Amino acid sequence: MSKKLKTGYTTGTHATAVFLAALYEYFEAVILEKLQVVLPQKQEALIEVKREGPLHFNTIKGDNDDIDVTKGCEITCKVLKDCPTELKAQEPTLLQINRTKVYIYAGEGIGVVTKKGLKITPTHPAINPTPLSMMMQNAQNIVGESVEVFHALFSVKDGEKIAKETANAKVGVIGGISILGTRGIVKPVSASAYIDSVAAEIAVAVAESKEKIIFTLGNTAHDYAKKHYNESSIIEIGNFVYDAAKQLQQQCVKKVVFITSVAKMCKVAQGFKNTHNKYGSIDFDEVKLWLKLELGFDLGDEEFVTLKGVLQTLPDGYKEPFVKLLGYKSATKLKEWFCELGLHVNEVETITLPNEIKEKIQW
Repeated sequence: MSKKLKTGYTTGTHATAVFLAALYEYFEAVILEKLQVVLPQKQEALIEVKREGPLHFNTIKGDNDDIDVTKGCEITCKVLKDCPTELKAQEPTLLQINRTKVYIYAGEGIGVVTKKGLKITPTHPAINPTPLSMMMQNAQNIVGESVEVFHALFSVKDGEKIAKETANAKVGVIGGISILGTRGIVKPVSASAYIDSVAAEIAVAVAESKEKIIFTLGNTAHDYAKKHYNESSIIEIGNFVYDAAKQLQQQCVKKVVFITSVAKMCKVAQGFKNTHNKYGSIDFDEVKLWLKLELGFDLGDEEFVTLKGVLQTLPDGYKEPFVKLLGYKSATKLKEWFCELGLHVNEVETITLPNEIKEKIQW
């Protein structure tokens, strides 16, 4: 029997914990060693924290079975009444908590966004919207109706070194890691046991007379699938596109529905068998060539670091055709792999989120 994979909590959950610990000290005069963080889907995470000084706490990001270079990193938050000094160039992010304002800063080891196309506008700390929302939601009862102004300085020990193992520099996040997370939980996607679990889920689905399998990549895709398909036929495959397909070799599945974001759809279209960043980034020269040769739109010499940036640049009349093109190319690539593996599959449908753009091929 495969060992159960270990989940963990995101950098965003840990950053929220140390921020809350500082607020508890200020508003309630208590020094906590652990506290509950309510996650976006209402689960609770118990996070250990350590006081370093007045309104100054750190935490160690726990272990998990994910490909996760931030495992074991030390995340710190120091809350101040005055603006911190000797900062890297940045514009703080304003967090409004009831009637209290908190200005969020990137300290040592946390990056600052310098390019367009990410969820955060340039010049601001690389702390994503979901962690900021978690901080705001969790802090409301602590802050109450107080009218205060705080400055919260977040940092990560050796964050600049850790960031070299990520795609941050390539996408314009400079000076450290990003504080991330969409659900607050890190689900494992790296161990061989994960592929075993995919195989087991497929076997169960087929045993229930399912000739159609839904492959999802990412939380958003999985949530979408649960709203539109029988849950027993939905398989979350992490980044393992080709390895998941291999698990169909002994099964009589006829149709695969493949659901993911535009960026991962583009990676599959470009032949990435695993969509994790460690295996490479999107080739934007090829993207521009597709646009020029197949849709007649020339992006010129402008450089891009994200698909979101490309979509923001395209005129409205080209956005959907471009995404449809990616879906078609992905379906074609999946067909190629399925045939290579000798699968019984004879139909692939791709669904690109967030706009549910569908493409289908049969053979």
